[in-house]
Amino acid sequence: MSFPVVIGAVLSNRMAARLSDVEPIHWATPVVLALVVFIIYTADRLLDVRKYALGASRLPLSARHQFHRHYAPLLGWAVIGAAVLVIILAFFLPVSVVKFGIVLGAICVAYVGAVFRLPSKHTALLLKEPLVATLYTAGVWGSVWVQRPVISSIDTAECLMFLGIAFQNLLLFAIMEQEESPSQPMFSLATEWGIDRCDIILRWLTFGIIATGLILCFLTKDRFAQRSAIMLALMSLTLYGIQRYPDYFLKHERYRWLGDGVFWMPALVL
Repeated sequence: MSFPVVIGAVLSNRMAARLSDVEPIHWATPVVLALVVFIIYTADRLLDVRKYALGASRLPLSARHQFHRHYAPLLGWAVIGAAVLVIILAFFLPVSVVKFGIVLGAICVAYVGAVFRLPSKHTALLLKEPLVATLYTAGVWGSVWVQRPVISSIDTAECLMFLGIAFQNLLLFAIMEQEESPSQPMFSLATEWGIDRCDIILRWLTFGIIATGLILCFLTKDRFAQRSAIMLALMSLTLYGIQRYPDYFLKHERYRWLGDGVFWMPALVL
């Protein structure tokens, strides 16, 4: 049900809030963020299931999608209930967060709608990994940034590190899904680029994130900024560790638990 992703978004949002000196952040911000992440992920999978039922997609259903198909009515009502709660809580949020949320929400709705209407192997779907990573990062960091007047270069650098980690996570999952079903792989950047090229990209991405984290430790005297930079570097290194040992992490979908679990790691510096 994507709860690891939801909890990871909230913990990452708390790290961004503390790093950006937005304390105390409005109490409704993390609650709305959690609900919206749940709505987007659940709605996306429910639409995938509907697409499969209508015969518009011939790709095999994953265990997650089978779960959503089995409990589709209940999950549909859960999405509606979460949406109603978001609307109510929006009245308690700062105006800047509401305006930001409307824009980002419209983009997310447009994305989910486009994914549902496009054929299962349309080239536009190759934008899924970078686009989802960007939207996820925007929700986590943007909801904090709109509550402060100035954004420092350290904030920006660590946000870019987080964006790289989000993309690394999604591309890694695409690779692992291809390894799980080599005869019927999901259409993604992993199938388009190939495993070898993705491996090189992820390797250099990990190196860049770790290098950025180490450089930030020397550029700032803020102890929390230093700790969060190191934590972001460790998050990236953990994902690369999954990539290096695919046979072990493919068993029982361990890569999903640990891959989504890296977004819980910011709790260690809070």
